Amino acid sequence: MNDHAYILKALGARDLDRAAGLHGMAFAALGERAWTRQDVAEMLASPGVSGLLLEVAGNDIGLAICRIAADEAELLTLAVSPAHQRRGIGRRLLYAVVDRVRSAGARWLFLEVGEDNPGARALYEAAGFVTVGRRTGYYQRGNLPPADALVMRLTLT
Repeated sequence: MNDHAYILKALGARDLDRAAGLHGMAFAALGERAWTRQDVAEMLASPGVSGLLLEVAGNDIGLAICRIAADEAELLTLAVSPAHQRRGIGRRLLYAVVDRVRSAGARWLFLEVGEDNPGARALYEAAGFVTVGRRTGYYQRGNLPPADALVMRLTLT
């Protein structure tokens, strides 16, 4: 796939089912609860929240949702379809979010990632995020024990 095949667009009301489906596929392997159409709609209706959807050849392959409040931003989710993982899609979405929140005046970008998700942790660390906290037992993992969330921060200034 070349760069010209990717379409990055703002996530809107018409994309709610697509976003929920993509989120569910991306996080099923971790045993996380998939976001519903209603979850995505409520999130997008919250102040300062926006999302991005990445498509290629008419297929949804990535999703990112973030929130900006004053000079801080939070990456609420970054999801890549399993068929497109480990191909730079997450990095492409992450950098699009970084550009968006930086241009909106955010000085820091925060996120939470499962300690048991080495691929995502590696992506964030490679982008310059550092661990600044931990939420014990934050992620419920179906029949598995809960996983700790690492709170990470990227300084944007």
